[in-house]
Amino acid sequence: MLAGLAAVSGCATGDVPAQGTLVSAIPSSSPFAGATGAAHAWSAQRMRGAQPFRHQPGISHTPPPTTSNARVGAVFSHGGNGDHFCTGSVVDSPGKSVVITAAHCIHTGKDGGYQPDLAFVPGYRDGQTPNGIWPITKMVVDDHWAQSSDPGYDVGFVIVGKLDGKRIADVLGANSFGYNAGYGNNVRITGYPASGQDPISCVNKATKFQTDQMKVDCTGYSGGTSGSPWLTHFNRATRTGEVIGVIGGYQTGGDTDDTSYSPYFNDAIKSLYDKAIGEERQGLTP
Repeated sequence: MLAGLAAVSGCATGDVPAQGTLVSAIPSSSPFAGATGAAHAWSAQRMRGAQPFRHQPGISHTPPPTTSNARVGAVFSHGGNGDHFCTGSVVDSPGKSVVITAAHCIHTGKDGGYQPDLAFVPGYRDGQTPNGIWPITKMVVDDHWAQSSDPGYDVGFVIVGKLDGKRIADVLGANSFGYNAGYGNNVRITGYPASGQDPISCVNKATKFQTDQMKVDCTGYSGGTSGSPWLTHFNRATRTGEVIGVIGGYQTGGDTDDTSYSPYFNDAIKSLYDKAIGEERQGLTP
């Protein structure tokens, strides 16, 4: 009965815990095993304390450490020894080494330059780095951002170096880069508030805010969540989706915690993605 309810409600997503995550199972001898045991185990007190099967749209929560969530990580200063201040996520590329974030996370914009000595820590939780600390070796922003801090170009890509001889997408997989996908998609946004040590996640429908800017209402996206991926068209079989936005753009992502913005990924942002792939390819050339 409970398993059926979970499946119908959308709780049974089929996602699996990320590598290195401890998973416990209920033994057959447990009083919680089997339909009869489960019915007796769910007291009124336990039911009142239970989490709902489906999170409400627009309300953030701490997501489980799954395979797909492990592709999202925190961007740290001082090579990983400083504080985390932004968010990034792995996107598909030929060299399997590209991470997308907001341009303002890696370049200060007009009259500024690239931030030095950054690192990407996917799946970061409670001070732990279960998927390693990946050095950022190259950064790419559009000239419109670098020269004038144009919010329509507040998207950046970084190339991360190998770790233990492996490329990041070979280890964690990658979501695809999506563009010209339209303004009204249901998106899942996962990011790392600088004030905490765990990610938050939220699902809601994005809308058009203005030309080349999208908007979504999700609670709790404070400083540190810039660069958080807007994931849509999630495929339960492959555990992947399309990144069609990142928190950034208008007001560098928003001046309130509960409403966030993203540049619309148009042909110009696709060209920036292609430029990042070119930079990645140069890094792979002997």
